[in-house]
Amino acid sequence: MVISRLALVPALLAAACAPVTEQAPAAASDPAVSGALFVAGKFAGTLAKVDLASGEEVARVASCANPHELATSPDDKHVALACYGGTSVDVFRTSDLAKVKSIDLGENARPHGIVWHENGHLYATAEGRKSIFVIRNPLGETETFEYATGQEGTHMLAIAPDAMHAWTTNLGSRTVSRVDLVTRRSPLSVTVGEEPEGIALSPDGEMLWVSARGSDMAYALDPKTMKRLKDVPVGDFPLRIVVRPQGDFAVTSDLADGALSVIDTAAGAKVRSLAVSSREEAEEKVQVTILFSADGSRIYVAETMANTIAEVDFASGEVLRRLPGDGGGDGIAITE
Repeated sequence: MVISRLALVPALLAAACAPVTEQAPAAASDPAVSGALFVAGKFAGTLAKVDLASGEEVARVASCANPHELATSPDDKHVALACYGGTSVDVFRTSDLAKVKSIDLGENARPHGIVWHENGHLYATAEGRKSIFVIRNPLGETETFEYATGQEGTHMLAIAPDAMHAWTTNLGSRTVSRVDLVTRRSPLSVTVGEEPEGIALSPDGEMLWVSARGSDMAYALDPKTMKRLKDVPVGDFPLRIVVRPQGDFAVTSDLADGALSVIDTAAGAKVRSLAVSSREEAEEKVQVTILFSADGSRIYVAETMANTIAEVDFASGEVLRRLPGDGGGDGIAITE
């Protein structure tokens, strides 16, 4: 079935409430890959661990209502989960998925975007409170600090390498905000396309990339001034954007056509498209979150309604395997 723009949003809303019963197919083993993939099952309320070498799920636990994004600690010993259907950020051990902490962010928080920074602090959006939280010392005597964005739908999140600023996409307000985490000056918010959702900062902190799903565009912004520098047409309904760890390419997850658009960051232009599935399959699979391996050689793609995580070779564009993503896998994270 070909997805029309008008048909797509109701399909997504229906998917959010749909039961997930189909199990992911068995994945081939790959001894050349090590580490683990962590998957938030947003429909089943689960957190799972997949061994990347064997391609098998090795652990799964109950988590919270409608869990979404994940972030691993700098030492890879813990994974934090944003409980979008509730008010907390929950922390689990990566070794055995034992829950070690639940950090409540207050009434109607609905945490979504999450980053575990190299400084050891957690950062999360609280969509229901139109704010960002800084969670200091998440494994010990925790302190939380809230920064208002004043925008509707504060959703995804990027943090500066020096942790002095945060940037968020605000779906309801059609804006991107720059939040000062030190002086608490009023946020700087600018309109960026239709329904900006995906956000990613270059490794050096010098370029901010945003994907606007309603515009089928990616935008490069100056993270300091918030001036729009480059407009890049991409695929259909680009829900997420990530920057390769090497900084040379940005990639959007194009939900409506089942592909990945690859952008040369220096040129500010789309250079190729990687077909993860077909346009005809896209509505059934609902491709959402994407994540690079640390060496930039592979991309992991959450196919939420198919209960799979596609593993894609970045150089060739070949889909190497489909790993388990049962329970409506959406948020993903890796330890290697």
